[in-house]
Amino acid sequence: MEAGTFMSEGAITVEGQAGGIQRGPLAFFTAFEVALIFAGILAYIWRWQRTFHDAWIILFALILLSHALHRDTLRGLGLGTSGMRGCAQWVLPLAILFYLPLLGYGWAHHRLEAILPNWQALLSLLGYGVWCAFQQYLTQSYFNNRLMLIIHNRHLRSILVGIMFGAAHIPNPILIVATFVAGFVFAEVFSRHRNIWPLALAQAVGGFLLGAVSPESLMHHLRVGPGYLFYGIR
Repeated sequence: MEAGTFMSEGAITVEGQAGGIQRGPLAFFTAFEVALIFAGILAYIWRWQRTFHDAWIILFALILLSHALHRDTLRGLGLGTSGMRGCAQWVLPLAILFYLPLLGYGWAHHRLEAILPNWQALLSLLGYGVWCAFQQYLTQSYFNNRLMLIIHNRHLRSILVGIMFGAAHIPNPILIVATFVAGFVFAEVFSRHRNIWPLALAQAVGGFLLGAVSPESLMHHLRVGPGYLFYGIR
């Protein structure tokens, strides 16, 4: 499927669900919704996961309620198979360009070595892949989709998505930079081809590589929030 064709179909999907770009009170309430959910996610990362662990259930329920009110479809959310090929054709070559320097650096500094795949490694990759898919669902299927209703400029919208994705990884310096860039690129691709699965795959492989080659003194085992600050402290 050609990019131009899918963009037309994507525009029809968004307009059919929410009436295109919102104005006035509708735009205000959508912006408030986005800010509220994002603030809740940051609050969960920094505090609620220790003091109110079940808060994620409330946040997720609010997101599901939003999907129902906006009459979102699986296709519009990028959770089906439509657009997968186009998305993969865009994001996977870009991801490989990112992977190659990491592989070269890892081999040169003896941070990577060739081993036979085992079940533990495969299960770890699968589990991380599921987590990455959930992150892309939140970032693209929810936040990017809502921002499409109030921000017409695609590049500005993608920058905002990148900032939000990076902010969720504070204070990890490596992940802040990596997720800001990835968030921007993924948002640009998602605007053209509504599908999160190639994005999740790219994030999972890239995250594993980045974690393997980065100094543990900076990466702290991919932790963010208080977990990053208190990493290694007993």
